Formats: sequence, structure tokens, C-alpha cells
Amino acid sequence: MRPPFDAPTDEDVRIVSLQLGRPARDVVGISARCVCGAPTVVSTKPRLTDGTPFPTFYYLTHPAATAAVSTLEANGVMPELAGLLDDDEIHDAYRAAHQSYIADRESFAVVEEINGISAGGMPDRVKCLHAVVGHSLAAGPGVNPIGDIALERSGWSPNVCQCGDYT
Repeated sequence: MRPPFDAPTDEDVRIVSLQLGRPARDVVGISARCVCGAPTVVSTKPRLTDGTPFPTFYYLTHPAATAAVSTLEANGVMPELAGLLDDDEIHDAYRAAHQSYIADRESFAVVEEINGISAGGMPDRVKCLHAVVGHSLAAGPGVNPIGDIALERSGWSPNVCQCGDYT
């Protein structure tokens, strides 16, 4: 079963390309949007057109969200969030998020080279908050506990438009 997100329009791909500062590649969906409707998280084919395996199915593109999450990373919160994995309940939920992520990606294609790999360090590390926050925004609250916590701590919300020149 495929994740319930919008197929990308030409306008979505244009906006994502502006957000990224480069042409968007192999977009299969817009998996989260700002309150104004602008893309916030993009989903990308598990194997790019050039044949490259691409494990990062959910990719945070919104510039204000990306900046807020980058600030968290720069302020060194990843070790603190990784420490939360010592709690069995949080770690179990993070492992389930990892499996959910893989299932979503594999609903588009199974790529042997990335079998069992999700993103962001899941299921046992916290490596990239952009990936886990992107997953939280795409999957909704309660699926990825580390992404949910990072999103809350970032101070950015998809419910307050900060799109600026990216719409």
C-alpha cells in the first residue's frame, strides 16, 4: 500500500527546485505541505534515473524548516536525542518508524543495495534530523518519536506559513 500523499505537479517540482536551489530529481510525491499548500517534504524514487540507489525517501525541502532543523543540529542536540533511545519504549517506537519508512519506500520500488536501510540513523542512531523530521511531517505525529521531538524543539511549524519567495 502506497503512502497517502499527493503526486507532484509541475508547479510542485518548480517550487521544490527553488527550495533546493537545484533541479529536483525523480520526485514521486509531495508527502507534506505547509499550511499554504507549498511543498515541505518531497518523496524521491528509491532508485534515481541514473541508477543510483537513493535511501532517503522523505526529504525535507522547506527552507525555513530546513534552517530550523539545521540550527538544532548545530546546537548539538543529536547526542541528547540519541540518548532518548536508552528508553525502551522510545527505541521500540523508533524501530517501528524505521520499518514504516522502509515499507513506504518499498511501495515504490525495492532496491537491493539499500535493503534494510532507512534514513537519519534509524533504527539505532540519530544521524540526520532533517531525515527524521521529514519522516515525522510525512507520516504524521506519533510515528517517529525522535522526529516529533526534533520538530517540536525546532520552533518551526507547518501550521505557520514561512514560505517567502518559495511559492
